Amino acid sequence: MDMNINPAFAGRAETGGIASARSQNSEISSDFQTFLRMLTAQIQNQNPLEPIEASDFAVQLATFSGVEQQVKTNDLLAQLTSRLGLAELANWVGRDALSSAPQFVDGSPLRLVSPDMQGSDRAELVLRGADGREVSRYAVSPSSREIIFEAPHQSEGGPRTGYYSFEIEGFRAGEKVVAAPVLGYSRILEARSDAGQVFLVLEGGHLVDSTDVVGLRE
Repeated sequence: MDMNINPAFAGRAETGGIASARSQNSEISSDFQTFLRMLTAQIQNQNPLEPIEASDFAVQLATFSGVEQQVKTNDLLAQLTSRLGLAELANWVGRDALSSAPQFVDGSPLRLVSPDMQGSDRAELVLRGADGREVSRYAVSPSSREIIFEAPHQSEGGPRTGYYSFEIEGFRAGEKVVAAPVLGYSRILEARSDAGQVFLVLEGGHLVDSTDVVGLRE
């Protein structure tokens, strides 16, 4: 089986959180410098007959310090939430995820889940290659929510063995009224975190956002 996993993604996943933290630290530092400039201008332009009380300066410094700490706390909570989500999704590894990711077609039966085709009196299952081009299409029942697909042998006009995306098109009175992706099951090989998002690596090296998975099975 050809595993085409992009190693560059792992690098982004590892450095994304660090870059985000550095960016936020830089913003806090910039805000603090702005605060000091405003405070200096306030001192320079104060009324000498009614100078600002030292307690007022203390209150302003305490207020800024509180905001700074709150920003840091929010950042830590966001990182913790991301890690907890990743740890939870790590338990998905080894299971089959139901998503619109490409499916491996080799003539074996595939269990596919079709969207609601209400309003269609005819439907066709469309196979598309990695470039998005149509490879072949097959008539299916518009009322079926589950499709057991067995591709014909290549010698009989079927597709070559490989990964294909599935789409279903619904027609009514000869006019296309629906076009939507068809879902299938793929084995989960890995869970990855990148900039607060958790992605799953599926068979064939395909990446999907964990939020796009609508079902799991052992």
